[in-house]
This record gives sequence, C-alpha cells and structure tokens, in this order.
Amino acid sequence: MALTLYERYPDTNPGTPWEHSCWFPLHFIQARHLATGDREDMAVRKKTLRLDAPELYINRETALLAFQERVLEEATDSRNPLLERAKYLGIFSSNLSEFYMVRVAGLKQQIAAGVAGLSDDGLTAAEQLALVRERIPRMLARAREVFSDLRAELAGAGIRLLDYADLSEAQKTVADAYFANDVFPVLTPLAFDPGRPFPHISNLSMNIAIVVRGPDGEDRFARVKVPKALPRLVQVSPDDGGREHAFVWLEQLVIAHAGTLFPGYDVVEAHTFRITRDAEMVIQELEADDLLETIEQGIRRRRFGSVVRMTVEPTMPDNIRDILVENLDMDPADVITIEPPLGMSELFQLANLDRPDLKYTAFVPALTVQLGGEGEENDIFSAIRERDILLHHPYESFQPVTALIRQAAHDPDVLAIKMTLYRVGADSPIVEALMDAAVAGKEVAVLMELKARFDEESNIEWARALEAAGVHVVYGLVGLKTHSKVALVVRREGGKIRRYVHIGTGNYNTVTAMLYTDLGLLTCDEKTGEDASALFNLVTGYARKNTYKRFLVAPVDLREGLASLVRREIEHAQAGRGGAITFKMNALVDQKTIALLYEASQAGVQIDLLVRGVCCLRPGVAGVSETIRVTSIVGRFLEHSRIYYFANDGEPEVYIGSADLMPRNLDRRVEVLAPVRDPRLIKRLHDEILGTYLRDNVKTRVMNADGSYERARPAEDGSIRCAQSELLTIRKSILPKRKRKGTPQKRKSGKR
Repeated sequence: MALTLYERYPDTNPGTPWEHSCWFPLHFIQARHLATGDREDMAVRKKTLRLDAPELYINRETALLAFQERVLEEATDSRNPLLERAKYLGIFSSNLSEFYMVRVAGLKQQIAAGVAGLSDDGLTAAEQLALVRERIPRMLARAREVFSDLRAELAGAGIRLLDYADLSEAQKTVADAYFANDVFPVLTPLAFDPGRPFPHISNLSMNIAIVVRGPDGEDRFARVKVPKALPRLVQVSPDDGGREHAFVWLEQLVIAHAGTLFPGYDVVEAHTFRITRDAEMVIQELEADDLLETIEQGIRRRRFGSVVRMTVEPTMPDNIRDILVENLDMDPADVITIEPPLGMSELFQLANLDRPDLKYTAFVPALTVQLGGEGEENDIFSAIRERDILLHHPYESFQPVTALIRQAAHDPDVLAIKMTLYRVGADSPIVEALMDAAVAGKEVAVLMELKARFDEESNIEWARALEAAGVHVVYGLVGLKTHSKVALVVRREGGKIRRYVHIGTGNYNTVTAMLYTDLGLLTCDEKTGEDASALFNLVTGYARKNTYKRFLVAPVDLREGLASLVRREIEHAQAGRGGAITFKMNALVDQKTIALLYEASQAGVQIDLLVRGVCCLRPGVAGVSETIRVTSIVGRFLEHSRIYYFANDGEPEVYIGSADLMPRNLDRRVEVLAPVRDPRLIKRLHDEILGTYLRDNVKTRVMNADGSYERARPAEDGSIRCAQSELLTIRKSILPKRKRKGTPQKRKSGKR
C-alpha cells in the first residue's frame, strides 16, 4: 500500500500558533517551497526532480475554482458597466453549480467506487474533495458580499431588489395580485407523512421547506417547489419603460402567501433550500442498440441523480435540515449554509432591462468578406477561391460561414454538404439550410454529437428534424465524443470537383458567435479538402487513417503531432537558433504535454501560454519553467479560440482548431487542428491577435507558481491596453478590396 506523507504547515500569518496549523500532503509542502522561492531547500532536489513529479502540477479542481474566482472578480470591477457586473455574478453562480454537478460528482463517484488512483498532483479523490469543501464556502461568502454591494449600487441606479417585508403598500398590491393570478395556480404543495412519501426534488430547483400546525396541535412537514416557469425576480413597479424598476424574489412572495396553500393550518416556519444533483451520465454505448434512446434515458436520470450539494439559509433549524439530509440520502458535509438569496444565476434576468447606460456599448461585427448582390464576384465560393479567409469572431461577422452553407444548399453545382455539429442552439439558420439542401436532393451528412453536455435535449430535437428532412445523421464513434468543428462542401466546377472547407474553434451557433471569441478558416486548398473527406469517412463509416496531409486529428495523430512541433522548437533552442511557442486555449491539463513544455523551457524555449480557464502547469519554477509565462483573460467575451503558434526559426507554423490540451481532447475525442498556411494570415494571427492579447494589461491575470493569479502590471509608459476593446476597434468597418478580372466595361457586361 502506498503511503502519503504529511507535514504541518502554519497559516500564512507568521504569528499563527502551532495548534492552528494545518496538515498537508508532503508533496503539497514541496510545491509551496517551489512556488515561494525557497531555493536553497530545493536546490539539490531540483537536480534530480522528475518532470512528472506531483509538486510540479496544480490540482485541476482548485485550478478550476481559481477561474471561477476570476469571474467573480469581474463582478467587483467598477470599470465594467453595472448590469454587466450583475451578469458576472450570475455566471459565477451558474458555473459553480456546474462544478458541483460535474467535478464534485465525479470525485464522489471515484470515492464510492474505491478508485485508488492519484491525480497528477498526487492527491486521492477524497483529498481533492476535502480541498473543494474547504474552499467553496469562502467563495460563496465572498459572492454574498459582492451581491450586497451590487444591490446597493443597483438601487442607486433605480433598480431595486427588495425583500417582501420592505415593499411599499402599492408594491405589495402589485405583488399580491401577481401571486393570486400567476403563481398560486402553478404551485403544488407536497406533504410528507406516513401516507405520502418524501417528494422528488429536481436538480437546481428552488424549494421551500414548510412546517404547518393543524387543529390537533401537531406539526407537519411539507415542501413547495418554486416554479421554474416563472421569473424569479418579480417586477413590482410599473413596466412603463422608465428608469425605475423594483423586484421581489419569487420565493419570498410564495412564503408570504404560504397560508393560502394550507387552509385550516397555521404556517409555523418556512425556509428555502436548493439542491444540486450529479449530472454525469454514464452511457453504456457498447450495450446500447440506439445511442439516441440511451442519451434520452440519461437526461431523465440526470434530473434525479444523487445529491452533491444542498444550500440552506442560516435560519433553517437543525431538525428540518436533518429531515432533508436523511430523505435526500446525502452527506451532511455537502450542506452549505449561506445568506440568501440561494443561487443567483437568475441575475441574468436584469440584462433584459432597457438600460443601455448600464451595459456594454452595442457593436456590429465587421463584415470582412464581401457578400450580397448578383454575380460570381459576390458569392462566397469565389471569395474563398481568391484566397484563404480567416474570421475572428465576434469582432468579425459569422455571416460568411452561414452564407457558405446557405449558398451551398441552393447552388445546383453543389453535390454534397457534410458537417459536424456540437452545440447549434435553439434557432439555427445553418441547420435550416442543411434541411433545405436535403430537400433539394443534395447529399447531406451530419455528425450530431448527442453527448454535448447540457445541450443533449436540443441536439436530439435537431437530429430528429434533420432525419425527417432526409439528412444522413450519425451520432459519432463508440467511446469517442466528436468535438471537431468542420464543414465540407463538394462542388462541381468546370468538369472537376472542388472541395470548400471551414475549420472552426467554436460551434456553428450564431448566438455564441456574438459572445465567444473564436476563429474560423475558409479554404479550398486541395489537401485540406482531402483531409476533410477522410475525416468524415472516419466518423460516418469504416475508415482507418493514421496520417493526414494537413490536419492533426485526435485520437489519431494530434498528440504526437503537437509534441513533434514542440520538440522542433527544443532543437532550435539547443542549436542556438532560439525557440518560441505561443499557445492560446481554454485549458492546459494534460500531464505529458506539461512535462514536454517543462523540457522546452529547460532548453531555453520562450513560451507564452494564454489559458482562459484551468492551467495545471506551474510557471516560473527555477530550473523547470523559468521561461514560461501563463496569463488568463476574463472579459466581455468568453475567450474560446485555440491557437498553437511555433516560431520555427523564422518560418512560423500555426494551427487553429477545436482541441484544448487535456487528456480527453487528445485521447478520447475526435478533434481537429488545421494549419493556417497563408503567410499574411499567419502574420495576422501572431501580430494582431496573439500580440494584442499579450499586451493586455486591463483584463489579464498573470499566474504565479503557486496557482494564484495577479493583475497584469501597468505598461512602462503607463498605457492602458484592453485586448478585447482593441480588437473591436481594429476590425471595425473593415471590408476587403477584392481583385477583379477584366475591364470595367467587361465586368458590367458580364464578360470575363
């Protein structure tokens, strides 16, 4: 049996008594020495330190919580408009719920299954769960402080979030009428007694535990679910388009009128609570004859998965809490007591208020590809034939991507359209165009990924609609989630076949294309087209291909392809030719990749890592990662693009695509990275895009070796650089100058 050694480590306060110290795993202490620069103690150790040593890795769960803290920090930044700050608080609340539904649920499953493996940083699942349970209450307490401050600022701006007890008589009249007409008919009080079992409580539902007393003087327990179908923030001021708005929380309105639900009984007490359930679905693909049906069953199970968290108000007495814990069959350690309101994701509702003065300035994405009008000169195919097109969303419009599929659907020369779809949203013009193409008799094949977490129901609906229209729909490979973003259009031109390809870093979703930063490459390069065809043969049929001409494809050759590119930079550095790598991604978790980056740093390669979310690499460790800088940007747009840039001794290579550097992306998903080959686009990616991000000193946080983050320091000249704001300005109102053949007279007459 492997033993974990422990040492005492005092609180960060030098005066902390020994009895207030904490016990930590020994490698945890060693990591702290590395992070805080105790070089003498670690000097000998570093000489023999293996690059997979646990102390060189940040725990994934705490790294993810650090990202949530950065999101919460945005809610406190007065440079952000007030309603946007409220949205950040809502995002934080929603993200934390998902963290419990997925990450905490996974840890608890490992513990229950007796999984003995350790994380890359050397912790058992139980140790990781203990770290999470210790950290999250502090985060939630901080969120309540932020809410209190925001509530006061919102009130100063004419937006009041009121308790029912604080409503004026006029406001109570509005609230009471709303309860009688809209709320009361929807409510279903559920008793709990020997004749009626404890009610099912669905995931993320807001609930009220009520104790009523009957004529016999006996107390009885009941539960009332606050309906999700109604807005949680009930407006109690006239909705006349004015600047003054007042809201009351729906659960408080229900509690104020709880007596109407139990006529003949007295309401003794009422307390809100909210539960979070395990949302991980175990899909037994090998035993499932129909994956679509299996996914649907999994979604139904998710609603009543095991409880991984319950939040309650401080006023809830122990006896009611005990009833809930026992009947929900949950661990008492997963009960978190916090000040109301419980769950604040509904603060998104405030974004619908007509207060542009309290929101980000509206913008229109630049249309950088000339579209519209009549003639070949204005179609998307001729634009792509002219030169490869790189789109940077949301700064540049997503319209060219939509135009490609729409035009292909109605073009008589187009023979086939093939796409991978992961998250398409509720209203998708691209899916509509695919159905039009199938109805028009074209060959249309779609890989619809049903296992896109939390979008399964939407994808099932779209899959059925596509099948009804005659589209060939497949659901992916057994054991592999298809996460790649690729579209292929096959067109007959002048007696030969030409293939048009779109490779993206984000989903084919017109809504998120306005909210996420993503890249898309449009090309008709012949070898790229061949790779796209081979990829679709892989996911729709039986095809084994070990190498591609342009693509790096997971799980085929993406891992080794990236590794070979890193090793080439190591060779350049060792030969005195320098070496530089810049990666931009959502997450860096994969241990093998991190160890290789450590090796590159030891060789002198300069490495910049822009990691929006989880980063398990420790930068700035002497002798290990001194040349590595890790930054994270949290801002108006969700940073979602993936860029892998290699300097290659003056002949740079750069890849974009769907893959983050995580084991699941490299080994258990179908992912695609594609090279950007046009020198002008490579220069744009390096100078305009990556360069702008690396110069940011407003939204950038710089990661320390201990996993903490600090705001980027001001520039030496005092300049303020906000990457997302600059990129909005750079791409504003840009239209390309298209090359045209022939004289103006010939163009006018249509002759070429």
